[in-house]
Amino acid sequence: MNICMVSSESVPFSKSGGLADVVGALSGALAMVGEEVRVVLPLYGSVDRTSFTDLPFQGEVSLLGSTESVTFCETRLGKVTYYFVQHPFYTDRKGIYGDTSFTPYHDNLKRFTLLNKAALVLCKLLDWKVDIMHCHDWTCGFLPYLLSLHDDPFYQKTKSVMTIHNLAYQGEFSRLELLSTDILPDNRMFSGETPTKRINMLKTGLEFADRITTVSPTYAKEIQSKEYGCSLDGLLTERSADLDGIINGIDPDEWNPETDPFIEHHFSAHSQQGKQVIKAELQEEFNLPRDPSIPLFAMISRLAEQKGFVELLEGSPCALEQMLQKHTMQMILIGTGDSAMEIKLRELGERYENLSVNILFSNKAAHRLEAGADFFLMPSRYEPCGLNQLYSLRYGTLPVARKTGGLADSIIDLDENPKEGTGILFESMSARGILEAVERAIYWWEKGPKTLQTIRERCMLWDSSWERSAKAYQTVYRSSLRGK
Repeated sequence: MNICMVSSESVPFSKSGGLADVVGALSGALAMVGEEVRVVLPLYGSVDRTSFTDLPFQGEVSLLGSTESVTFCETRLGKVTYYFVQHPFYTDRKGIYGDTSFTPYHDNLKRFTLLNKAALVLCKLLDWKVDIMHCHDWTCGFLPYLLSLHDDPFYQKTKSVMTIHNLAYQGEFSRLELLSTDILPDNRMFSGETPTKRINMLKTGLEFADRITTVSPTYAKEIQSKEYGCSLDGLLTERSADLDGIINGIDPDEWNPETDPFIEHHFSAHSQQGKQVIKAELQEEFNLPRDPSIPLFAMISRLAEQKGFVELLEGSPCALEQMLQKHTMQMILIGTGDSAMEIKLRELGERYENLSVNILFSNKAAHRLEAGADFFLMPSRYEPCGLNQLYSLRYGTLPVARKTGGLADSIIDLDENPKEGTGILFESMSARGILEAVERAIYWWEKGPKTLQTIRERCMLWDSSWERSAKAYQTVYRSSLRGK
């Protein structure tokens, strides 16, 4: 199959979050299982283009009152070709969506409409007939609609797949702004009721795509409910027959305890001694008592409501204080985010000797913490897929997580299934729910090193590869081409 991925970001070129990791890794995995994969991205001013080759043509994209000229360049990584759309909307700015995450560009609707239209122009200029146009998140939501309008024989057999990475981000804009896109309106492109009706790029994609995917089976079910549906639950329920949840994988080379360049003492499922050495180093590095008998919990997270920090920090004493007071345990926390949460965590870090709070982002620290901790705490309100639990499993660090989204799909609860369990899952999104989950983790810790070693071995052997996910996407693609 000829598969064209279209996205606003992809590693290693541009990244603001997990979307970039998924696009880069999935493209490579699909190519490895035999598909022809090409990726279309904007060329932002921050992208290093020194190794790119300019393509010998230019295209034209219509916006209201103007015909915009776009040029293209390309590069190749492994078996995947990456194309970049060159236009001042992207090249004259360093940011992806805005100069900061809090200040989106005022013309984002026009910017990403240009990307959607340019992708269609490019494929035709290349004379590359696409079987599957795979559209990632709200920024590519107009592509399925544009394909539905095409009477060009070139796209007659092209099918569209729309992937939801996080339903909370939908790309909503004023109705008047649609005029700037030179796109014929359709009532299904709008969300809300008059007079608050707004153009919604993600909803447009979900209405018109041939198939819809999201990043875990449980999240696919959750977003059909009012609690998680972000006002699109009705539409997603109507399209449930076309909706699949496919859990993400991780890069097995980047996250590998046997070769990880950020750790000196490598280990494996069958030879775990290095993990204990790294734990001792972490305790010293983060100013905690060096003691192998004390369970070490880790959190690497954006400090935000979604990640459970309201439930963790509200009240006096808060849930975090209660667990630190009641149990012989240690906690290392790394993250940045909400300023009030940062202040509260810093205060707690100063008061509790068994808590190390680090307001920073560090890839090296993330790798070392995943490698050396005993447990990884993820009390998320919702988690479409989640990656940290997959990293934790890979390094034999038992995840303690809320039973939601991809967390529910990738962790087997030890109490429910002691012979196959890989972590602790809890359902109640509350301080009490988090505390009880930590207590259950400590209960398993107290069973002794041999029990923990057996569980860690199971964790590390769990299949978190992208190959498995790629094969599931192949099934979706083939189904859409058959019209099912």
